[in-house]
Amino acid sequence: MVPTLRDFLGILETIAPVRFAEAWDNPGLQVGSHSQTIRRAFASLDPTLNALLSASKAKAQLLFTHHPLIFKPLSQLDVNAFPGNVFAEAAKREISIVAAHTNLDVARGGINDILADLMELGDVELLGNSEKTDGEGLGRIGSLPRPTELAVLAKKIRKILGAKNVRCVGREKALIRRVAVVGGSGGSLTALAHEKGADLFLTGDVGHHIALEAESLGIALIDGGHFHSEKTAFRVFVRNLEEVFKEKGWDIEFEMDEDETDPVWICD
Repeated sequence: MVPTLRDFLGILETIAPVRFAEAWDNPGLQVGSHSQTIRRAFASLDPTLNALLSASKAKAQLLFTHHPLIFKPLSQLDVNAFPGNVFAEAAKREISIVAAHTNLDVARGGINDILADLMELGDVELLGNSEKTDGEGLGRIGSLPRPTELAVLAKKIRKILGAKNVRCVGREKALIRRVAVVGGSGGSLTALAHEKGADLFLTGDVGHHIALEAESLGIALIDGGHFHSEKTAFRVFVRNLEEVFKEKGWDIEFEMDEDETDPVWICD
C-alpha cells in the first residue's frame, strides 16, 4: 500500500501528537495536500530552500523536518525570500512539508529519549513534566554505566553527535555519574537539572549567563550545539519511523539530508 499524506500525519500523530507541542510552536502540516500519495520522504532538520531542492532531486513527495517552516501567522509571502521561496518551490514541485518539533521533543521515543539512549543512560526519567501531557515531558535524566571524567565524556559526546567540537563548563576531571539531556536549546532547565541531581547537563545554545549559572550551582555543562544535538537524534527517529511504516506494509522510502550542515562554524 502506498500511503497518503493523511496516512503519514496519522502515524505521526500516534507517536508525537500535535497537542504535546508548546503554545508558541507550529508542528504538523506546513504545506501540501492530505490526499497526496507519498512514496518517498526526504528528512532534514530545517525546511530550507536547499533542503526542498534536495528533496526534489531525490524525487520525494514529502519534506519531513524537525523545525517548522511557519512559526507565526504570515500576512504576506515574498517568493524571493524565506519562507516564501520555500512555499513557492514546494507548490511548483508538488512537495508537501511536515514538521515534528516540540511535540517530538517530549514524546516517548522522541528526540530526548533518543539522546538518552545514545548516551547509554540507565534508569531514565523525565527531566521536566509537561502540564499538557500525561507521562510526557521535556528532557530526560539518567545514570551513566560508570562514573566518567568530564573531559573524557566530552570527547565521547563529540563523537556521538558528529560535532567537530563541543563547549564545556566545569572541571575537566569532575566525575560525572548522572546526566540530564535536552536536545536543541535547553539552557533554561539548568537549575532543574541540578535540582534533579544531574552532575552534567547536555544541551545546545548555552549562553554566557547560563554558563555562569551552571558554574555557581556546581553542575557541569556540555554544549553540543543546537544543530548537532537535534540532527543526530532526528536521524535515528527517521530510521525508526521508516520501520513503523514497513511493519504496516506501507510502501514508503526515507532519505536523510546528508548535505545539511550547521550554519554556525568555528573560525580557525
